[in-house]
Formats: sequence, C-alpha cells, structure tokens
Amino acid sequence: MIKSKLVIVVLLSLSVISCDDKQVFDQYQAVSEAWEIDEKVSFALPELDSLQTYNLFVNIRNNNEYRFSNLFLISEMKFPNGKVLTDTLEYEMAKPSGEWLGSGFSDLKENKLWYKENIRFVEEGVYTITLQHAMRKNGDTNGVTSLEGVTDVGFRIEHAQNP
Repeated sequence: MIKSKLVIVVLLSLSVISCDDKQVFDQYQAVSEAWEIDEKVSFALPELDSLQTYNLFVNIRNNNEYRFSNLFLISEMKFPNGKVLTDTLEYEMAKPSGEWLGSGFSDLKENKLWYKENIRFVEEGVYTITLQHAMRKNGDTNGVTSLEGVTDVGFRIEHAQNP
C-alpha cells in the first residue's frame, strides 16, 4: 500500500517537473486503423497574443507498420478572414539504415516536425490547421489510399525564443 502511494507521488512529481513552459497548444487526434487519403485532420487553434512569436510543429506517432522512410503532407492554414495558405511538406521518418527517427522506447515513435518558425497570429479570431497525407509509392501516379502505421496526428505551438 505504501509502495503504491510512493509510486503515485513520484509519477506526479515527475509530471510536474517535466512540464513544458514553451508549450502553448498541444493536441493529438487518433487515426483509425489506417490514415485514409481523403481523411483530413483539423485543429482549431486558441486565440493567441498577436505581439508574441510562435514556432509551429506537426507531431506524428507511427509504429512499425509504417512502410516508408519519409512522409508527405498537405497542410492548410485557414486564417480568420478566410484566406487559406496551403503547403506541401516532406519529412524524413527513418535513417538510411531503416532505424526510425523520433523518440520512444517501443515500436511506437513520436516525431516532432517543424512546420513554421517565428510566426505571429496578427488577425483576431480562430485559425484552423488541416493536415492530410499525400503519400505515393515510387513510380505510382495514384496516392496511397490507406496509409498504415500512423497512429496519431498532432499539432503543437510553442513560444519562440526571442533573440
């Protein structure tokens, strides 16, 4: 009984100590058994201080069922005024040796991928980020319809370090 209480106290202490003071927003959405090509993952961002600068990240959790060494995404940032900024992004997911990049101790790896750096949200209102995979096999013109191995898609905002 005392040991279990001690374990709980230690775990709670570690979680408080490891709190991230840069974090402004960090949210994940689970992907079903496979990330379908037409499945868009969206995040409504909180209203942010227009005088602050932020770094934006895409977070991907993948397991050993992921069969590619890279990841192509299409991102859309919808501004409160209706403007939409679309980007095609490519990220490395594995070393040339095949070893997964990212962090994690089991077959589940978490990748924190740069999206935008030193961004200001100057328009008042809600910004929306939408992510969709755009994977293809080499030589194929059609995209991979069901991308296996991605378990969660996330979006993170951190305070930028001002010089």
